[in-house]
Amino acid sequence: MTMNGVSARDERLKSLAAFRYEMRRFLSFSEAASERYGIATQQYQLMQVIAAMEEGKDASISYLADRMVLKHNSMVELVDRAERAGLVKREHDERDLRRSLVRLTPEGKSILDKLVAEHMAELSPRCEPLIEALRNLQHLAVQAEQNG
Repeated sequence: MTMNGVSARDERLKSLAAFRYEMRRFLSFSEAASERYGIATQQYQLMQVIAAMEEGKDASISYLADRMVLKHNSMVELVDRAERAGLVKREHDERDLRRSLVRLTPEGKSILDKLVAEHMAELSPRCEPLIEALRNLQHLAVQAEQNG
């Protein structure tokens, strides 16, 4: 089946490539911004997850691993590195002394605030191309679903 001489497969491929390109541009910016502050991108992401937690949730290693889609042992290593960098600290859970909770340090919060501001400023001009690429994908996905 063709749409204006272009196969549906080609259209999907182009839309996926455009979306991936826009995402990679933003992720590349994010990696460079994190490096300017002397931290790894995953450390920035870890700080985001901790700071954005819902009220009443605890930043346990298991919770963080789930939110970052990492294995438990990988999360332990990431928290170890972030702790050595002074970005986070571990505290014993008063309700369950077998587990640790992870908190941002004042230094981690300061770096996070700066990175969030930079990311929001970077997103402003990039939002429209990213949203357009996502809308194109959504449209094609709906068409594919309707066509069986």
